[in-house]
Amino acid sequence: MIRRNVSRWSLLGVATLLLMFVFAGRVAAADPAARAVFFYSPSCPHCHTVMDEVFPPLQARYGSQLQIVRIDVSQPAGQTLYQAAITAFNIPDNRLGVPTMVFGETVMVGSGEIPAMLPGLIEQALAAGGNAWPTIPGIEPVIAAQVVTTEAGEVAVVPQPEPAVSPFQRDPLGNSIAVLMLLLMTVSVFVLGITTRPPFDRPLLGWRNLAVPILAVAGIIVSAYLAFVEVSGAEAVCGPVGDCNAVQQSVYATFLGIPVGVLGVAGYALFLIAWLVYRFGAGQAAHYARLAMPLMAFGGTIFSIYLTFLEPFVIGATCMWCIASAAIMTGLLWVTTPRGAPPVQRGRGKVNRRPVAANR
Repeated sequence: MIRRNVSRWSLLGVATLLLMFVFAGRVAAADPAARAVFFYSPSCPHCHTVMDEVFPPLQARYGSQLQIVRIDVSQPAGQTLYQAAITAFNIPDNRLGVPTMVFGETVMVGSGEIPAMLPGLIEQALAAGGNAWPTIPGIEPVIAAQVVTTEAGEVAVVPQPEPAVSPFQRDPLGNSIAVLMLLLMTVSVFVLGITTRPPFDRPLLGWRNLAVPILAVAGIIVSAYLAFVEVSGAEAVCGPVGDCNAVQQSVYATFLGIPVGVLGVAGYALFLIAWLVYRFGAGQAAHYARLAMPLMAFGGTIFSIYLTFLEPFVIGATCMWCIASAAIMTGLLWVTTPRGAPPVQRGRGKVNRRPVAANR
């Protein structure tokens, strides 16, 4: 009788353990998850900013609890789903474009809005026990293709492979302008490097003397705006060509830990100070100030060549404010660098034409 009871208790214990494992598995499978759909284009610099700089730290923090399905709008199927999302969530015309993320019922647009709002939405969703996938007609097959369950029972999102796109192809028009500016600066440095002749402290005459302060002040204004954008994190006014924000949000917006815009303000301010000392100073101070201007222009142009090269070939986006600064610095190079032989100074004294009396 006792053996039968022991057997029964043993079976009951085994059954209880099995039920506990099953229940635990179901609880693990039912872990809350934050789910979102991300629309992007391989040629969009802002999209790459979000995918390369915003998503990785969040994915590392939340793991399988953060599930983001990516949809390429450059493909016909992706464009169809994007149009369906526009209709489903009544996205207005002034908010159309990628990157766009749909998180539950919330629509986020741009590389500024997404990183600002996404972390808070994730926390809210997980605290509420997770959220459902956005209700976009036709999204189910894409979710089924990207969301998989690993051998350990964890849910993971496997994005579809993206077509290989070079940085230049992300913005062909803006990057072409950057390449033209790059060629102009390179040719300028080469030509002026081989045509510069002493003396290097020749006076700046006529329009050249007036052009230096005008260009220097213009450079300070442009650089000050870039410094404001870089330090404050505000959205830059970019215009129809290029993508200033993608450049300013990249890791190359600082040099040795200092925002590039701040370096630009300092450089142009030094240029203006050198001109003031040359123009209104005297003696050795004016002499050295005149010598410093072409040296600063050469150094500034070479630094601009480095920064401009990064835009089309590394970052994949071009900042028109940066191109303007590069053009200003190149202008200062041409204005302040002495070229060719110095002009011959000709006297205009009167000649005594009276005949000299012959010695008698």
